[in-house]
Amino acid sequence: MGAHRVESLAWPDHDSGPTPPPESDPARREEGVTRKPLAFWDRTKFLILLSGAWLVVVWAAMADDPNLSFPDAVRIHSRSSGWLLVLLVLEGVRQLHYVVSERLAGYHQFWSQTVFGGIERRTGRLNDWNRFRLARAVKGVLLVSLLAVLMGRVYGVSPLQGLFRLPSAVWQALPLLLQVLFLMAAVVLQFVAIFWFLSKGGVDVYFPDDIKTRFRDVWGQDAVVERVKENIVFLENPESIEEKGGYVPGGLLLWGPPGTGKTLMAEAVAGETGKPYVFVDPGAFTNMFMGVGILKVKSLFRKLRKLAVRYGGVIVFFDEADSLGSRGALAGGGWNGGAHAPLVGAPDSWEALTACNGLGYASPPAASSVLRAEQPSSTQGGRPPLVARFIMGAGMGGGGMGTLQALLAELSGLKKPRGFTNRVLRRVLGMRPKPPPKYRILVMMATNMPQALDEALLRPGRIDRIYKVGYPSKEGRKRTYVGYLDKVSHELNDDQIDKLAVMTPYATGATIKDTVNEALVVAIRAGREAITWADILKAKQLKEHGLPDEFEYIERERHAVALHEACHAVVAHRLRKHMVIDMATIERRGDVGGFVSSIPPEDQFVGWKSERETDVMVFLASLAGERLFFGGDNSEGVGGDLRGATFLAMRMEGFAGMGSTLASRAITLAGITGSQMAVEDGADRSVMDTDFGRRVEANLAQLYDRTWGLLEDNRFEVLAVTHALETHRTVSGEDVVAIIEGERGPLIDGRPYHQPEFIALAEEYHERAVAAHEGHSKVELPLPVWATDGQALQLEPVIEKPKAED
Repeated sequence: MGAHRVESLAWPDHDSGPTPPPESDPARREEGVTRKPLAFWDRTKFLILLSGAWLVVVWAAMADDPNLSFPDAVRIHSRSSGWLLVLLVLEGVRQLHYVVSERLAGYHQFWSQTVFGGIERRTGRLNDWNRFRLARAVKGVLLVSLLAVLMGRVYGVSPLQGLFRLPSAVWQALPLLLQVLFLMAAVVLQFVAIFWFLSKGGVDVYFPDDIKTRFRDVWGQDAVVERVKENIVFLENPESIEEKGGYVPGGLLLWGPPGTGKTLMAEAVAGETGKPYVFVDPGAFTNMFMGVGILKVKSLFRKLRKLAVRYGGVIVFFDEADSLGSRGALAGGGWNGGAHAPLVGAPDSWEALTACNGLGYASPPAASSVLRAEQPSSTQGGRPPLVARFIMGAGMGGGGMGTLQALLAELSGLKKPRGFTNRVLRRVLGMRPKPPPKYRILVMMATNMPQALDEALLRPGRIDRIYKVGYPSKEGRKRTYVGYLDKVSHELNDDQIDKLAVMTPYATGATIKDTVNEALVVAIRAGREAITWADILKAKQLKEHGLPDEFEYIERERHAVALHEACHAVVAHRLRKHMVIDMATIERRGDVGGFVSSIPPEDQFVGWKSERETDVMVFLASLAGERLFFGGDNSEGVGGDLRGATFLAMRMEGFAGMGSTLASRAITLAGITGSQMAVEDGADRSVMDTDFGRRVEANLAQLYDRTWGLLEDNRFEVLAVTHALETHRTVSGEDVVAIIEGERGPLIDGRPYHQPEFIALAEEYHERAVAAHEGHSKVELPLPVWATDGQALQLEPVIEKPKAED
């Protein structure tokens, strides 16, 4: 139904494919080609510099001794400053070599491929890290040696003694102005040091065996784990893909709801890999001063490059990537959040139904036309545009102005020549800078807000693979429950654990861990060492719905609320097969007096018309039940149910082809998205006054009549569930079913509720409650309760302690 993304690697057939052009082979490209001619200035600049330096030395000698002739000065300094002449001759030989190479291809081929190429091949046997360290050491030694020779010649001492005189000589030679400039530079360096200090922190480096988490500790996400393992294999053995013409994927994004195991998966990568693992704190790039974030990004990737060269690869993980990878509210985001979202914070009409992506079957021009047509003009009817994109602070993103741009540049600029000597000195000498080594850096990111990420960050080459870490499947949830329950003492069997996995369709690894821990707390509070089924149910209710308020209903209102919820429960059990009752309660939580929650028994992808109709009937059960049992009267508590029934009926009629017409109201209306119901452009009348609204009303009325008839046929079942809710306040879904069907439930025996004695007493109590409702008085008959002696059950009216009327 939906558009599937297939990721595969297709390698070219080298046996049958076309032969690559000669330019693609470096050896063939150089064969028969001379050196590129140098410009006149590039050829003569060092000759002029060295000649000028030697003439300045000769002129200085003649200025010190007026009796010294020019030939004598030349002869003297040919010996004393002969090193300048040697450099001049060497530069002349070098330029002569270039001239010949520019004219003779064979000569150029001999020196570039055989001589210098052989040196490169021999030194290339060293790994990149050792070559880097060796080159750095040689450059340092040459620099110090040059300074030592110069200072020794100036002072007429040995080079070593001249080197020790260098600091004092530099200080004494500085004029006053330069000293002032030096002090000013020291002040500037203080700020540089401050920013350098601020640019540190928030980045932790872990090495193999530092973290104990492994892939076996990630439960319920087997498919994603296998994909992540694949990327690690490519990083550990890059030749397996590079030898076939591919490249190692450099970026990986894990996105999904909170608690699904994205960070845990990253920890498992750190524990499994043999490469260094760098963890970037989400707030590392949020700073007080502008520009510090940019320095942190550059410092981070400088460290990553060094680690990649030294260890052959490195993994960096950005947790909560939306804090860094966003340009702010000015941009619509890179995840279906561009100019096509009709309402900020709400899905558009193409996402409103959990079905297939309708635009996936249209060509790009057709899809673009549909999306443009869906956007109403900002001037029609004087209404403001649906999307107000600009918000103060836009463009700064989570890490400060320029931080995201610095990250994008670093992710794209890993192949640039690196190093001052390589980039500047080699170019000054007319040599081509050496390409950098292969920095094998795997960038992993995790976020629960992919729509906030910038499109430029998500493009291939930066983020090559995107995996959704969604809610675990039923088997995944069961495996996760087993994993956490094995860490504690419990009395649950396999059937109960399987049932628990069905009862928690949207549970994540974090919520499952928290539920098991809360069940342990419940058991300890009750004085038990092991978790029981009742403990896990109580913990589940507490975590999903919160603690109930300390509130006591008056008798007639308690009965009305319990009957309201019982009607929902009976209709839901009798009609709905795609959902099962999870819990029914009349305990008040905030503004909610009670509710019946349901869960899907299967991981179903799309809904059907018959299922949506039963959902509407469950909504309407409260109104039909109150009017049926209270003589046509009903409470304000049905308002929320009617709102849900109406909205669902409008979606059926206008969006999903579940009504009497084929047209989609997503086009003819301004939009019905989320909880927003808009009117037609330029119209003052209500949606319900249109033909569309009258069709919705007719459908609701027909479903209401069916609901009324169902409740009439199940009158005694409604009263039985009402009594159970008044007695226990909260009843599990399995016990609700047991009461309706007259069976034994896990915690409540539903068989006595079908005894004639109970039916008669329940009808009598209901009649007294209705009379109290009509007279706004106290219920004259106390609530019947069950008295047990351990096995036998009998119904006895018990006089409860009177409660004061509100």
